[in-house]
Amino acid sequence: MGQGPSIDKSLLQTFVPVNALSGEHLERLLDQQEVRQYQPGELLFDIGDRDNTTVYLLSGEVELETADGASQRVSAGGVESWHPLDHHQPRRSRARAITAVSVVLFDSFRLDTLLAWDQSVGYVVLDINANAAYEGDREWMIRLLKSPLFYQVPPSNIFEIFRRLKPRKMKTGEVIIRQGDDADCCFIIKDGICEVSVLVSGASEMTPVAMLEAGQWFGEEALLTGAPRNATITMATDGVVMRLDRADFDELLREPAVDSIGAGDALERVSAGARWLDVRTPDEYAQGHLPAALNMPLNVLRLKSRLLDPSRTYVVYCDTGRRSTSAAFLLRHAGIRVHLLEGGLNASPDVLQLGD
Repeated sequence: MGQGPSIDKSLLQTFVPVNALSGEHLERLLDQQEVRQYQPGELLFDIGDRDNTTVYLLSGEVELETADGASQRVSAGGVESWHPLDHHQPRRSRARAITAVSVVLFDSFRLDTLLAWDQSVGYVVLDINANAAYEGDREWMIRLLKSPLFYQVPPSNIFEIFRRLKPRKMKTGEVIIRQGDDADCCFIIKDGICEVSVLVSGASEMTPVAMLEAGQWFGEEALLTGAPRNATITMATDGVVMRLDRADFDELLREPAVDSIGAGDALERVSAGARWLDVRTPDEYAQGHLPAALNMPLNVLRLKSRLLDPSRTYVVYCDTGRRSTSAAFLLRHAGIRVHLLEGGLNASPDVLQLGD
């Protein structure tokens, strides 16, 4: 086995469910890729492996063999190669290279997190653009959604952040945070420009190092690490900053409370009349889903949730639980009785059997 070069975005767009990501989130996924090469006869993975990776075939041919001896060959470029190789945890088959093979691997949890973020943010952007109350704030709010910090925030908490931000008018030259101070909040620039400067050890004066514009965060690093402020931020123009207090910041980094249940409990509830609700993409659903599951992908869930029976209970799932957590939160607020399958399909492969 060897390490290989990276791949480009256009190739990612042929893979399921990667092809459901927007261009921006595809770029983030590219930063997380790992390309490996295998020689004929080498194992990519074995039955029982639990590696929590999503593996796509880039070139060559692979044989998948199950414990009962059934085998399948997958060739790069074929329809089967659009889907992950044996997308189960633990692995249900042994994957062996027939020819020289190249694959790309992604962390399954990170991929599902990006899918949840991508599809949830779509709703937020629609709401921002449709709500007249946000007319003067749309530019900085939408830019803020692209901040790397936001990827640490559960998608269900996005609008709650906007609700808790407190505006503060600032004048040119005002210091917002000072290097060395303890951190009790962070800020987002709504309007204006800020200068970042640092006092280097041994120097007598601050050194400017960056300029920040509307929609950018600052001050969050000290909240995350507990360390003192590592820079001084000063208004370079008149403007408005939005303050988020430490208590709100800490709370909003946590997942909202949803009713999660294990696989055994979920099966009992389905037997008693609840219904499985699969929030993965249609292509993922077609590859295998739980018996009689209804497919309602996260990106259309809020629009289609009115089609669900409010008198019925639903058990919502995806692969890892990331997308289904967001879905459970949305459905609960829509008045639907819902339980979250804890850990998703990957958490209980021996209990939950997928069918076509």
